[in-house]
Amino acid sequence: MGVFFGTDGLRGKVNVDLTFDIAYKVGNALSILKDKPTVLIGSDTRISGSYLALGLAGGAMSGGARVIDAGVVPTAGVAYLTEKTGADFGVVISASHNGGEYNGIKVFGSEGYKLGDREEERIERCFIHDKTNNFPDIGSYVQDFKLVKKYKKFLLGAAKHRFAGKTIVLDCAFGAAYRIAPEVFKKLGAKVIAANCVENGLNINRGCGAVYPENLVRKVLRYKADLGFAFDGDADRVIAVDENGRIFDGDMIICGLAKHLKNSGRLKGNTVVGTSHTNMAVEHELAKFGINMVRTDIGDKYVLEKLIENGYSLGGEQSGHIILKDIATTGDGILTAIVLTDMLIEEGKTLSEAIDVTPYPQVNVNVVVADKFRVINSEELGRAVAKYAAVLAGKGRLMIRASGTEPKIRIMAESRDRELNERVAGALKEVILKISEQNG
Repeated sequence: MGVFFGTDGLRGKVNVDLTFDIAYKVGNALSILKDKPTVLIGSDTRISGSYLALGLAGGAMSGGARVIDAGVVPTAGVAYLTEKTGADFGVVISASHNGGEYNGIKVFGSEGYKLGDREEERIERCFIHDKTNNFPDIGSYVQDFKLVKKYKKFLLGAAKHRFAGKTIVLDCAFGAAYRIAPEVFKKLGAKVIAANCVENGLNINRGCGAVYPENLVRKVLRYKADLGFAFDGDADRVIAVDENGRIFDGDMIICGLAKHLKNSGRLKGNTVVGTSHTNMAVEHELAKFGINMVRTDIGDKYVLEKLIENGYSLGGEQSGHIILKDIATTGDGILTAIVLTDMLIEEGKTLSEAIDVTPYPQVNVNVVVADKFRVINSEELGRAVAKYAAVLAGKGRLMIRASGTEPKIRIMAESRDRELNERVAGALKEVILKISEQNG
């Protein structure tokens, strides 16, 4: 990661951490990386989206770029359209699951893959040193909001079966999926209960979507639906809920999909890719079926790197980023929901029947700090982590990391003993707060 780019692009509060000027410089940097590129831009529904998109477009145009603004499109849609339209770069203006006061910038290359750390660092070098590329002949800017139809067609083609007879609740988090997901599921034959699909640019992710699946649970039970899916603001995450109101996170969905793909001979290498956060119960469950799991650092781009490196088919994160590598280049919540529903129809099962795994208790604590790098690198925290890792040794796992997108230290304690997890996480939280106050 560079100075500005984190685990999932560049992100911050609009006009505090992420300004019009930064967006302009990122756009201009793309015209430095490639001579007169074609840049495709898509955004989620937050009110600052067009503001930052215009800044990025202006910077790219000043370097001679051709800019295509596709309007409101999920992150995965931008990745897909970038490759299909022959654009040199695809840019998503979104802060994913964060609230409306935040926004962000994610950049994809011409093949629809997120840029790697080295490429992001090259972009940063361009604007950290105020290097600009200004052509006498300004580039061009067009809006093409019909491009999203190509992405919808791709999603429809991912289903082998009709969804007739299924009642499905879709919580679109007031985000980028708000039109696309209900329309696609209806065309596939499902009866759709659309929730949080009124877009006003202000309420994205607010008490709903993948970060707040309890909202989806209530609606699935109220409407006696067969299942439900909750997306985040840019629809690259998905969380599922079964007919009984049980929540299925990304780890559990991957577990079910992995078994299905293996049974049909489509799980390459009989291996899935998870992260350091993937629940141990899933790893143990997969092993029973002869499926291996390899772990990467947190961040779906690291999962993707491992998938590409070894030619695997499936990977993702507990948060709901799931990459179906054989049909997509990035995590796609809508696509995953379609493939999972298709799997249930093919197997003739409910979600509760198809995915029978109970995760081990994980206690996750996020501690807001003034300087996350100073805290994470402190000797005092290092000693405390060693102490409590020893407490969990042979019973579970402990993970401490700095958030890649927010000023937080994240603690994860996992074992079969929830009370033990809570004691360990609580003790480390106190240590972190003490260190932060000392350095404040």
